[in-house]
Amino acid sequence: MSVASLLKKEDKSTEHSFGAFVCDDETTQALVPVLTERGWNPASIKTGGIEAAIRTLSTVPSPQFLIVDISKSADPLADLTSLAEVVEPGTMVITIGSANDITLYRELISYGIHDYLVRPVSTDQLRDTILSAEHAARIPDEVASTDSADDSDKLIAVVGVRGGVGTSLISSSLAWLLAHEKKRLTALLDMDIYFGTGALSFDLEPGRGLCDALENPSRVDGLFIERAMIKESDRLSILGSEAPLNDPTYTDPAALSHLLTELKHNFKYVVLDLPKNMVADYPLLLSEAQEIILVSDLSLAATRDTIRFLAFCKSVAPEAKVKILLNKVAAPGQVEVEKKDFEASIERPVDWEIPLDNKLMIQVSKSGKPLPQAAKHSKPVKTLNMICDDILGNSEEQGKVPFWKKLNLSKKDAKQAK
Repeated sequence: MSVASLLKKEDKSTEHSFGAFVCDDETTQALVPVLTERGWNPASIKTGGIEAAIRTLSTVPSPQFLIVDISKSADPLADLTSLAEVVEPGTMVITIGSANDITLYRELISYGIHDYLVRPVSTDQLRDTILSAEHAARIPDEVASTDSADDSDKLIAVVGVRGGVGTSLISSSLAWLLAHEKKRLTALLDMDIYFGTGALSFDLEPGRGLCDALENPSRVDGLFIERAMIKESDRLSILGSEAPLNDPTYTDPAALSHLLTELKHNFKYVVLDLPKNMVADYPLLLSEAQEIILVSDLSLAATRDTIRFLAFCKSVAPEAKVKILLNKVAAPGQVEVEKKDFEASIERPVDWEIPLDNKLMIQVSKSGKPLPQAAKHSKPVKTLNMICDDILGNSEEQGKVPFWKKLNLSKKDAKQAK
């Protein structure tokens, strides 16, 4: 796919292909030959740096390739966050600055910036960087346009190795991100029949959908699922229940298996919020999962139970991809088990960790919105986006994550991923 066809597909005109906001004449002079070679208008080079970029792009369409000078910014990362709120999906951002600082470079790259160049910059440097940005911009579109094995239908089981580690929050957040940010048709199945919070996380009533499905498995088909599930949005549906506490239930494993099969037929991704006690009673819930995320904290009991869960997963779901997420991670010295000791005990590294932030969680709870919507720029949401990318198979080897997407700022008019 050529750059020209990509730009046409994104419905961007030539005049909106490139933009630059610089602070010195030398950079302008180095840029002009590159723009001339590509047929881009040199008038797209503006003065004023990142502050001018934020003001301008809040009122006009964003270019596909954007160069911003951050040399006069007092807080580059804060300004980049503001810039990310106004750029459109697909924008590749290249920064220029005067500080030759490896720490700053790493921070910028972690923010999703394509590259950081130190002034003075040459024409060759700019040409090579823009070529690299063009290549990186093509990869996500090409990956999305093919039915790769990594983006096949999946059942993702999220299991807390101990109570209170935040499994339901993780499950609901992943389901919301897959549906709203990654544009996948997603189902959230809350298997805590008595005390589930899947619907509550979205300020919805759970109904009796799950109980009805398990009590009458012969009725479960596409039409039943459509009626029994609660629609949070066009791409996210939730199935759960609040069964009466004086109504003991026994679930037929065959009914569970049939329900999972129907859900996988009707949704691209099924996120299974699985209480730990259900795992022992119904191991098929793990055996039918393609991915298993074990949620733990750094307590002694959780360390023990993580070891037990890893062995159990290996036995009942040998083909599943098992990952470890540490949640509510306090500062070193304020946990029962240090992370390095935890990893030594379970004999494998942790895949992700989310820091403890009680203040943030209280604010999110009061907002009545799911975590990724209420605190989209927070560290927990950044980690949750990384987990979603791993689920989708969007590894770094498949290309850099664009700036706007890294900060979870997809706009409503972003093209639906295929």
